[in-house]
Amino acid sequence: MVSLLRNTVRDYAWGSRTALPELLGVEPDGEPQAELWMGAHESASSVLPSGKSLYDLVSADPTGVLGAETAERFDGRFPFLAKLLAAEQPLSVQAHPSPEQAREGFAREEAAGIPLDAPDRNYKDPWPKPEILIALEPFDALVGFQPLNRTVALLDALGAVGLEELTSLLRDGKLQDAFGQLMSTDRDAIRPLVAALGEACRQYDGDAFAVEVETLDRLSQDFPDDPGVLAALLLNRIRLERFEAVYLPAGNVHAYLSGLGFEVMANSDNVLRGGLTRKHIDAPELVSVVDFEPLAEPVMAGTPGPGGVTSYETGCEYFAVHRLDLADGEPVEVAASGPRIVVSVGGTVTCEAGRNPGGDGVVELSTGQSAFVSGAEAPCNLRGPGTAFVVSAG
Repeated sequence: MVSLLRNTVRDYAWGSRTALPELLGVEPDGEPQAELWMGAHESASSVLPSGKSLYDLVSADPTGVLGAETAERFDGRFPFLAKLLAAEQPLSVQAHPSPEQAREGFAREEAAGIPLDAPDRNYKDPWPKPEILIALEPFDALVGFQPLNRTVALLDALGAVGLEELTSLLRDGKLQDAFGQLMSTDRDAIRPLVAALGEACRQYDGDAFAVEVETLDRLSQDFPDDPGVLAALLLNRIRLERFEAVYLPAGNVHAYLSGLGFEVMANSDNVLRGGLTRKHIDAPELVSVVDFEPLAEPVMAGTPGPGGVTSYETGCEYFAVHRLDLADGEPVEVAASGPRIVVSVGGTVTCEAGRNPGGDGVVELSTGQSAFVSGAEAPCNLRGPGTAFVVSAG
């Protein structure tokens, strides 16, 4: 089965009002459009032409839809969720749990009787949420702890009043202590520190930290009493160019700042937040899932292969991501098993199920559209001209 998908737009406040409409070729409606979800998550499943949701289809026949191996490996759950993400404002400073942490946290909150839709619920499901973000245009983000010597050099260059203790902790290699203290400091105590940081940024006239300083200055003005501004001091400030990526395994602290990207994650909505948001923050729980190993090289590129196929090699067990840059000509076979989602991000892409081009099960995708290929199908064929991502079970 290959089917065109109808997908849900999430209107989170940080979303761009123009980026997704422009990609999809529709008129903006003036409201933020943050994410377009593609998959079978229970809160916003894609819908098939029959009107049935992909979530309901999988629930009714996991083996027939996912394939026997995928259904068994993921306990009948669709393993991944794909999104087009358009950020106009920063997302929260956040991290995601490991499989063990997700199972334990979900069970704990279920036992406590916290409703799944409660605003103070941390764990919406018992699944981890490793993810990859691939830029479709220049994309700015804070990703992973930067090497401590660079953070100390940044703090020394700024000389902000009140941050001497933070600098001392980092100089002594105590990143976990420093992060934990920042996240647990109340907003009244944070406000003068953020103000001092913002003032130091405006006084800075060097070049070595120009990008970091511009970001910190903007965050200090937009979030004057938020510990996430100080947490941003500790993170790698990166800019992804088109088709560059970041992979975020469990425990990686990050915050997307702005841009348009293609995101793939395990099929979960578990987020532990620490700042740059008015949503629920649970600082102790966030600190408990964080990986404090600095990340020296956060940006990854795809690995080119034959036939114009580029692979993003994360090693993640929940998903595999391939990009196809398709010329107008012979179809390219994508040798992936299990359920697949095919997403066009440029041009017109034709998706054909099975090994015989021109046979039954053909879907034509314009930019921003997606198709579902069931686990029972043989490898699918794609034809251009256009660019598409194919996501399959890892």
